[in-house]
Amino acid sequence: MKKIILIVDDNEDFLEEIMELLLLSGYAPIITSESITVLEQAKKIKPDLVLLDLKMKEKDGFQVARELKECPETRDIPIIAMTGYYTDEQYAELINTCRVCKCLKKPFNPLDVISEIEQIFQ
Repeated sequence: MKKIILIVDDNEDFLEEIMELLLLSGYAPIITSESITVLEQAKKIKPDLVLLDLKMKEKDGFQVARELKECPETRDIPIIAMTGYYTDEQYAELINTCRVCKCLKKPFNPLDVISEIEQIFQ
């Protein structure tokens, strides 16, 4: 059974690219550009992993990660954060307070994403 990965980013072009990469790598990606609906979507589809952009319009990734980790139905879902805007100190805060597994700095090599995902699923 393919692992379901929920990808959250407000950049539609990026969503399409990462979705294609994950499909080619044998995963079942589900994409959304609406950060305000992530918690409900995660409860409904029960993804194996969330790829989460940190800088979004309605609700930032810090808020989304906290919501996911505070909800009993979604708290055990691993989260990989993605961003090009935040500092190393902010990454440390994210990992400590939001319990995010990894932070990838954009732009990144697509193979790095696959490598990080595979490490989490081991």
